Amino acid sequence: MEKYLSDVKKSLCELVRIPSVESAPLENMPFGKDVHDALHYVLDLAKSFGFETVNYDNYIGEVVWGEGEEMAILTHLDVVPVGKESDWIYPPFSGKEVDGKIYGRGTMDDKGPAITCLYCMKALKDEGFTPKKKIKLILGCNEESGWKCIDHYNKVAKMPEFGFSPDAGFPVIYAEKGILHVGFYFDNELNLEHIAGGDRINVVCDKCEAIAPFIESIAEVYGVKSEGGKIYSYGKTAHGSTPEKGENAIHKMVCYLESAELIDNRIRKYLFEDVLSLTSIKDETGNLTLSPDVISIKDGKIYVKVDIRYPATYDGEKLKKQLLEIAPYDVLSHQLPLYNDKESFLIKTLSSIYAETSGVKLEPVAIGGGTYARALKNGVAFGPEMPGEEETIHQPNEYVTVENLKFQLAVYKKAIKALTE
Repeated sequence: MEKYLSDVKKSLCELVRIPSVESAPLENMPFGKDVHDALHYVLDLAKSFGFETVNYDNYIGEVVWGEGEEMAILTHLDVVPVGKESDWIYPPFSGKEVDGKIYGRGTMDDKGPAITCLYCMKALKDEGFTPKKKIKLILGCNEESGWKCIDHYNKVAKMPEFGFSPDAGFPVIYAEKGILHVGFYFDNELNLEHIAGGDRINVVCDKCEAIAPFIESIAEVYGVKSEGGKIYSYGKTAHGSTPEKGENAIHKMVCYLESAELIDNRIRKYLFEDVLSLTSIKDETGNLTLSPDVISIKDGKIYVKVDIRYPATYDGEKLKKQLLEIAPYDVLSHQLPLYNDKESFLIKTLSSIYAETSGVKLEPVAIGGGTYARALKNGVAFGPEMPGEEETIHQPNEYVTVENLKFQLAVYKKAIKALTE
């Protein structure tokens, strides 16, 4: 696969340079022009390799190869916002290669794997391999903010029953926690005029602003600054499934405003200090996580959007009842957990391929992140992050190493072949 590496790098960099963060819809562009352009880039590339492609109304696309029972490789081309560009060593949409690393938003999540899987299909095709199943490399466009692309696909096409999503980590993911996104309404009895923070419900907030008096003694405690008539708090982004890896700017702001007697203590106590002990709920897939990632004033209330990941064997409906103790809320989205038998053909096959390619045998793992794998009746997440690698997904300076790309090319080629021969 070495001979494909330079082409993979070139294609990935070109794709990264398309800043495919979801934006306001335009005519025939449901997720904005940049996401539209990213989809067309990959579909055009696949056509140039001689593959059949399908574009489902610019919501989602697919690359099709073979006949028979269908197998999905579920990827996505949309990316999360970059956060503060000043936190990036290199421009976030540059695709710049330095010291064996290619930097850019989407290099790992999930443009890199989309490109490597496409080139693995090309390599197998070039070698004369004929799959005994129909491979569908599915290219989602709204994975990071709603899954409307998958909803549309299910309306206009038939989702394959089994496959994998290269959108998490190795060795292989057998379970994913349930994902519950809710918006809580807290009373604004102290008449806070303005507060705003966070871009996405699945990204830890790194900047929060409010209109409030600046009290220097309190500001120093919580790291709040005064700029241009507003006050600001700053943090560090992280994936909503691992909030402990970030630093939540909303938390700092809430503590400041509470000390300044501009909001009550409910947001801090229930969402950041977890007085209900929700985060103690756990099973073999891990503890419940709770990440308040977006805050605003809505309908006269303080509105906080929270990313909740609950253990795969826990009852999501029971959790919804427990949340009523916090405040009235809207359910913004709910994805049920994914849980697979570790002894299934799919998991055993991919585990074996990972061990053969890496030289290391590891047990399947569970994650708090949510992938397209749960859109399948029998699906798992498989790569691209290696155990022990620095995690840069959803963070400033996201990058993929050239060594990781080489590994992806080797392991995904074997996986596609083994699952379809």
